[in-house]
Amino acid sequence: MTSRRTLLTATTGAIGALVATKGLAAATPATSGDALILSTWDFGAAANDAAFARLAKGGSLLDAVEAGAMVPEADPNNHSVGYSGYPDRDGHVTLDAVIMDDAGNVGAVAALENTMHAISVARRVMEKTPHTLLVGEGATRFAQAEGFPQQSLLTPEAEKAWRDWLKTANYSPQANSENRITRTPGGALDHDTIGLLARDRSGRLAGACTTSGMAFKMRGRVGDSPQVGSGLYVEAGVGGATSTGLGEEVTRIAGTARVVASMHAGKSPQAACEEAVRHIAHLRGDKIRGVQVGFLALDARGNIGAFCLLPGFTYAVTDTAGRTVVHKGASLFKA
Repeated sequence: MTSRRTLLTATTGAIGALVATKGLAAATPATSGDALILSTWDFGAAANDAAFARLAKGGSLLDAVEAGAMVPEADPNNHSVGYSGYPDRDGHVTLDAVIMDDAGNVGAVAALENTMHAISVARRVMEKTPHTLLVGEGATRFAQAEGFPQQSLLTPEAEKAWRDWLKTANYSPQANSENRITRTPGGALDHDTIGLLARDRSGRLAGACTTSGMAFKMRGRVGDSPQVGSGLYVEAGVGGATSTGLGEEVTRIAGTARVVASMHAGKSPQAACEEAVRHIAHLRGDKIRGVQVGFLALDARGNIGAFCLLPGFTYAVTDTAGRTVVHKGASLFKA
């Protein structure tokens, strides 16, 4: 590891876990006046680096979150975002993405095929159409018409995982199928998305979220990621939030809109994330046993919050100087 990117010590993680078992979580200190970039999961550190580099060259917040999201979208070793994502149960890789700023500008795509950078197509929807969301064949045709390179997104490794799944799954999609492949429930490979949030020195905000969705899902399934108010929400003067984990559980409560509404009502980002997770747990009971759902939030003053159902959630934070730290998020349940 370089000095730019430091994983928090096991001691810090142990303290976070101890606090979580008492029903609380230690909030990240405020960094008022700082520009900040946040992203879900430890691989988000590379996304943050790209976002920071774009800002350093004079790019906008939207430029930054788009550049950050493009990193995992192009990573053949990441099977939950973009190229090499695990396909649906029929063998098609379909992508979902959304991009949004605090002025209400938003664009999204769902069930997009054959285009690696779904986040860029989502931004093009925002900038060149009167719509906020294009789906399926229409989204793919739009990407083609806009000149985005077309290619197969199914790599040999992802195809092998899919064919192995077909042998034993009885063609039945199941939440967190990745567990049987990665054996890391709750952890960095047990999820379907990357979400990014960015704040400039003046408190303006933007965010992005991109995914290849649930592994081996039914064809046509769309999770929370491209849905404004579920996978991502940003509000001027208040804050932004993004989610990760099983999208169906997030959409049931319009999760990120709920988190931002809680911040608007006076809750800290940390308390707002906790409230949303606890509401899901109360609402769903035993139905969410073993399922990961988490929220990451940033308010307009630079305060950060993160909370999830299961341990294992991590998130990357990059400050004004470009220093990136990966934090371990607290959780409602123990391992």
